[in-house]
Amino acid sequence: MKRKILGLTAGILMLSLLCGTAWAKKILLINGAGATFPYPLYSKWFYEYTKVDPTVNFNYQSIGSGGGQRQILAKTVDFGASDGPMSDEQLQKAPGVLFHIPMTAGAVVVTYNLPQASEKLKFSPDVLADIFLGKIKSWNDPRISLDNRGVYLPNENIIVVHRSDGSGTTSIFTDYLSSVSAAWKAKVGKGTSVNWPVGLGGKGNEGVAGLVKQTQGSIGYVELAYADNNKLAYADIKNSSGNFITPSLESTSAAVGGKLNSMPDDFRVSLVNPDGADAYPIAGLTWILAYKNQDDSQKGEKLVEFLLWAISEGQSYSSDLLYAPLPESMVRKIEEKINQIVY
Repeated sequence: MKRKILGLTAGILMLSLLCGTAWAKKILLINGAGATFPYPLYSKWFYEYTKVDPTVNFNYQSIGSGGGQRQILAKTVDFGASDGPMSDEQLQKAPGVLFHIPMTAGAVVVTYNLPQASEKLKFSPDVLADIFLGKIKSWNDPRISLDNRGVYLPNENIIVVHRSDGSGTTSIFTDYLSSVSAAWKAKVGKGTSVNWPVGLGGKGNEGVAGLVKQTQGSIGYVELAYADNNKLAYADIKNSSGNFITPSLESTSAAVGGKLNSMPDDFRVSLVNPDGADAYPIAGLTWILAYKNQDDSQKGEKLVEFLLWAISEGQSYSSDLLYAPLPESMVRKIEEKINQIVY
């Protein structure tokens, strides 16, 4: 009898140890969806953060900012992601207070496939707007030549490439075009989705980059990291000070710096066409969209911990992936916002 009791006790102990091991290995899955613009950086963050906290994992669907906004409004994800700020009307439809939490800043570049061009191209704002309006149709148009004196430009049709899905990258780009062209503002306007006057559509930054890469004579717009990763040429753009600026970490940071003193409390701010001699004119913030009041206390706590890590330690990964780290003064304000999330 004693042997049976000892055996039973050992069995219960072993079962307890197994259950304890299984519980220790249980991983909490946090679901998100939205912007393709920051996807290379978010992927790096999610990978690195599992080393910091192995009890949490992230499932992020890079479906475009429009999709991220729709899913967070419907509460089908734990967080959304967008490169375009949601409107007051959209926020009023949300089933709770929805925070815009800036995560990084990036440049939207004008990329092109024109191997005949003898040098890197430059574009003035009005020229760029009229290309995407379909008014400038050929690469050797005199207005393009004026910006690119001495550069060989072929007598070849321009093929415009744009996003086909709801996109924060589109929101930044069309915000810029609306700010520099009255014709664009009146005919097309700005938003995550617009009625494009001309061109081919590609899904995601990946799709636009792919179309430009395989289509000679094309021009499109993508986040800087996508152009760099795909070895695509991208143009210098004339800024509000009249200088042709190359998109880079430094010129993107200059765009952020130009808005620090006028940054609203909810962080919904446009960075396009800023003041500053060195500021790149087509830059933008990208936001995580999260509810102030979290329905799931466990997920809410883990999401807050991740967000605090991402805007502090996580910023060290930004530069290598061609995103501009957020200024320290801005980070402190963002931390205050994140700490308002209730779980």
